[in-house]
Amino acid sequence: MGLQDEHVDSAAEWADLPAIVRRLSLFEGLESALLDGITGQIDWFALPGGTTLFDAGDAPDALYLVISGNLGAYSTSTEGHRRLVGTIAAGETVGEMALISGKPRNATVIALRDSELGRLSREAFEQLMLSHPQGLLRVAQLMAQRLDASQHQVRGRRAIPRTFAVVPHDKHAHATTFAAQLATHLEHVGRTELVWSQRGADHTSLWFHTVERSNEFVVYVCDPGPTSWTKLCLRQADVVLLLAPMESKPTDWPALAHHHAKPVSQRTELVLLHKERLSPGMASAWLDVHPGVPYHHVRSTADIARLSRLLTGRGLGIVLSGGGARGFAHIGVLRAIREAGLTIDSIGGTSIGAIIAAGFALEWSMDELQARVYDCFVRTNPLNDYTLPLVSLVSGRKVTRLLKREFGELQIEDIPLPFFCVSSNLSTGQLALHRRGELWRWLRASVAIPGVLPPVVYKGELFVDGATINNLPVDVMREAGLGQVIGVDVGSDRAFTTDTLDSDVPPFWKMLQWFRGRKHRVNILQILWRAGMINSAGNRAARHEISDLLLQPPLEQVDMLNWRGFDVAVDVGYRHAQARLQEWLTKQQDGLPRDDVKSAT
Repeated sequence: MGLQDEHVDSAAEWADLPAIVRRLSLFEGLESALLDGITGQIDWFALPGGTTLFDAGDAPDALYLVISGNLGAYSTSTEGHRRLVGTIAAGETVGEMALISGKPRNATVIALRDSELGRLSREAFEQLMLSHPQGLLRVAQLMAQRLDASQHQVRGRRAIPRTFAVVPHDKHAHATTFAAQLATHLEHVGRTELVWSQRGADHTSLWFHTVERSNEFVVYVCDPGPTSWTKLCLRQADVVLLLAPMESKPTDWPALAHHHAKPVSQRTELVLLHKERLSPGMASAWLDVHPGVPYHHVRSTADIARLSRLLTGRGLGIVLSGGGARGFAHIGVLRAIREAGLTIDSIGGTSIGAIIAAGFALEWSMDELQARVYDCFVRTNPLNDYTLPLVSLVSGRKVTRLLKREFGELQIEDIPLPFFCVSSNLSTGQLALHRRGELWRWLRASVAIPGVLPPVVYKGELFVDGATINNLPVDVMREAGLGQVIGVDVGSDRAFTTDTLDSDVPPFWKMLQWFRGRKHRVNILQILWRAGMINSAGNRAARHEISDLLLQPPLEQVDMLNWRGFDVAVDVGYRHAQARLQEWLTKQQDGLPRDDVKSAT
């Protein structure tokens, strides 16, 4: 929207109420006479951000039409914890299902931001529906559509935010410059407007409604302090972006002084601004101020481009499974993805997949990644430091030393590309997700095959290989709602077979015959390794289903402990990914993140 168009006539904005009603999905396609009747019965009002529209258990007295803004529906657990279960965006309605059923409201609805609503009373709704069966049919169709959508909804696919509030920590954050660059990249997706205090502070809510309705995205630039303009931007935002310049002292944001009191779950993400290179250790201090929020490192415009994709659900995430020596195929897969020109925006994995994902997230070149993995696993066997098997067959000191050598004292939060790894918490019996902490430590936990490597002990709890519970954590990536997800599963092929009929281990003196014969026998390492992955095998199908693309290189010829099968596994992964990617990309309708990489060295 151009500056010359900014001063809108409020009366003219609301003059064509039938047109506003006609755009709502509930009333789409209804006859003009019915629309006129509905419009005449609607009471229009403003609902400030953070205000409750109705509570769970309230009587169904009306349905509400959301003209602008955004509402959140919350359920409350028996312990009193409130959880966001859905959002109601502009153009949608809320409350009609309770009107039809006659039952009390089943959720509490709160304005996530300043919103404009229309209220149609129960009496008016019933009168109109009874006198116009067409309207009742439309309501029934809409309810059926919602039921069908809820049953087929893909987990982790969330609504795309449209408004962003950029909140500078201080004057050194250069919020306007960052916001302008973000708006430039959002413009590649849809029309985007940048609004700052000098431009928008004197306007009414109707002006903001017009700006947001005229654009796909709006980026608001807040003041560093808790001014009235800042409070307005925070109420308008679907997503709050907290800018943290690395040269500043980590403290809370002055602009949020009164914002935390809002009883609303608003999506908040941390943007860590660096000068060219990352400053190791500083991210942890900023994350301590706002623990648990997603974070992004920004050094250049390329990082802002990635941020814009992740915020709008257009990113590409890669998840790498465990599988021992078969995990070397991940290197070939990543090379094929790079050569296809695709940009990976987020990566994670478990076991050996976590190690390879970490190297990629640290922006090692493909040649460097391949050389380092070869040096760690092929030039030296990481599992030959055998020990008295009280806790495990090997001591684990060699694996720990190799991980510390390759990754040093880096924290996960210092990795430039969004990264996660998983392990299994034996103390709680649950999957442990690691996005913070010492990188070497959690990689060591992620590869701690029960019985083979000793568990990692941290704060009194025991952590082992993530494959024990989840060998392909695509659900973790999907939950983040960042975009399309490629899952790479190298652990689902048949692990091993044997041609012996032994059920018991023979006496020691007879064991010599094992080595004289040519029969294929299994060993304790293979048994423990595979047994540690069996628990996650039952859920594999579900994780395969939520992958946008599943890559399963045929690796039966590579034993899970055959480190010498490195070149074969890499080549199989590369060729499999090349063929599957070519097929997948020809079917893609949505734009995927791409770079100028035509070949990776």
